[in-house]
Amino acid sequence: MDLSLLNNSTPLELINQATQNGLIGSLGIEITKVGEGTVEGTMLLSEKNCRPDGILHGGANLAFAESLAGLGSMLMVDMKNFDVLGIQVNGNHTSSLRQGKAYAVANILHPGNQTHIWNVDVRNEEGRLISTIRVTNMIVKRNDKY
Repeated sequence: MDLSLLNNSTPLELINQATQNGLIGSLGIEITKVGEGTVEGTMLLSEKNCRPDGILHGGANLAFAESLAGLGSMLMVDMKNFDVLGIQVNGNHTSSLRQGKAYAVANILHPGNQTHIWNVDVRNEEGRLISTIRVTNMIVKRNDKY
């Protein structure tokens, strides 16, 4: 799928198909909802996203958040003319996950012309906060030379 064609009305099935061959698929991330300024998803706990002791890896949580926020920004801009580049990810891990799925909701806080700032809360199946993460994306004119 040509990612420049993504928008809020793109079916979730197509979005998930387009993302499964990279890091998103490797980590077990599934996009479950997209809306105006929001993206939701799940990440199934597995050996691919855990520390050796079986706890969800904090870096996987950060990648989960950046993936949702990045997709959210992509859905908000004209991807034929602009690129979305993650420039900062900052997270606080408040709990751990040893089994099941992580659920995340990304909400845009600042939908600027040059930057988008997102807040992503990751929770367990019971709703307990695991991590709260801030993601900043830069919106730049597309340059196919790099």
